[in-house]
Amino acid sequence: MVVKLTNKRSNTMKQTTNSILMIRPVAFRMNEQTAVNNYYQKVLDGLTPETVNAKAQEEFDTFVNKLRMVGVDVTVVEDTLDPDTPDSIFPNNWISFHENGDVVLYPMFAENRRAERREDILDILEDKGFVINEIMDYTIAEEENVFLEGTGSLLLDRENDKAYCALSPRADEELMIEFCEDFEFTPVIFEAFQTVNNERKLIYHTNVMMCLGDTFAVICADCIDDKKERKMVLDSLRGDDKEVILITEDQVNNFAGNMLEVKGADDRRYLVMSSSAYNSLTKKQIAQLEEHITILHSSLDTIEACGGGSARCMMAEIFLPKAE
Repeated sequence: MVVKLTNKRSNTMKQTTNSILMIRPVAFRMNEQTAVNNYYQKVLDGLTPETVNAKAQEEFDTFVNKLRMVGVDVTVVEDTLDPDTPDSIFPNNWISFHENGDVVLYPMFAENRRAERREDILDILEDKGFVINEIMDYTIAEEENVFLEGTGSLLLDRENDKAYCALSPRADEELMIEFCEDFEFTPVIFEAFQTVNNERKLIYHTNVMMCLGDTFAVICADCIDDKKERKMVLDSLRGDDKEVILITEDQVNNFAGNMLEVKGADDRRYLVMSSSAYNSLTKKQIAQLEEHITILHSSLDTIEACGGGSARCMMAEIFLPKAE
């Protein structure tokens, strides 16, 4: 089912990187193919597609500038008009990069998202001095309608060799376990729900309700309806000496779970999120986070509304080694 390649990981994995890949949109819009199980997407009435894309580009450019200002190494790749890839702004779902030089390609639920996988992006990274040793390709699973959408589905605790995954139509349990066997992660598997029209529905991506920092974790424990599963996840986080900062479902709806820790200049750590996420946090939560890290936020209102994803989804972390 998957192309097996040899890979052994070192035991001193970093949790946080200074380098990220971001894709600048050219025809961003609400993707009708993902809206079937991403309940965060909204139609913005009265806005032409051109206006939506222009607003998304403006939000994207401001966001990239803020990251670069604090010393984050951002590789920006322009999307192309053909093929039609309305969600290309969220690259973390189709690719992940690893410290041993492995690149992983993931099977995607929406057919038009599969066209986001571009080999030339790997060439661009190699031109920048990143080393790619092996490509691990799980995309053949799409033929079986089996999906695992990258670090949207998988929250990787690289230091503690754990992978957290909320199962959904876009995160298959068997494939997740296969990934964990291939990359020597211990799987932490659960189901997370949100309320949609008074019904509990599976949350499409783990990284919407949970964020792993170096010394902390942000999580909406209320999304994990099964009490045993909830306890298992919280025990796992606390057992690795992470301070658990709880958020509410309402805050999840404002993308407060969709955060990412990155490194800026002088190895200073930043927790990156949208302004909507930041504004939903309480003073106590902000104080808890600021004991660990500096918060950086940027307005992503259009991207969040039409795309149903936020800051974390837009950043694919690059852990690849650099050429000597």
